[in-house]
Amino acid sequence: MQEFAKNYYKNLFGFISSTRVTSKSSEKLTFPQGIEMTCNLITSQAASGYKTIFIGNGGSAAISSHMAIDFWKNGGMKAISFNDGPLLTCIGNDYGYQHVFGKPIEMFADAGDILVAISSSGKSENILLGVQAARTKNCKVVTLSGFDENNPLSSLGEFNFYVPSKSYGVVEVIHHSICHCIIDTIMSVRGK
Repeated sequence: MQEFAKNYYKNLFGFISSTRVTSKSSEKLTFPQGIEMTCNLITSQAASGYKTIFIGNGGSAAISSHMAIDFWKNGGMKAISFNDGPLLTCIGNDYGYQHVFGKPIEMFADAGDILVAISSSGKSENILLGVQAARTKNCKVVTLSGFDENNPLSSLGEFNFYVPSKSYGVVEVIHHSICHCIIDTIMSVRGK
């Protein structure tokens, strides 16, 4: 057990170090460049009154809810996630689960908002349809994905963070840390 725990964090560090960041034009960015550019996008949009919307399933839903709270409470920016139980069950029942994010985005997103789409596999249909809805509303998109390096989500954002692991736990931990890095970087620049 001790050896597993020791290797777990060694492997986690390796996956963090090999996280791929790309721009909308598929330009490869260093991790610090990706964080800086994402922070600049979020702060410039927030300064213009736009909001950041987070979506994800399962563990990624928990990350989405957590980060929406941190972005508005700690970062002072408008942020929301669409992970309320009644919303998910209503939209899932009435339109199909694949539309649980797209329908609320159609209703509540404004041109200029930012969608942060989080999916470990990068293949979740409801996340991909959420991105499509955000694009239709002229929103900016940031993606966080893992598993297959050519997953559909990994190239749909202005900035794309891809974790090269097939383990849910590893991908989710790193996605969560990326989101924290973004908000903590924004707050450090603001002197908070």
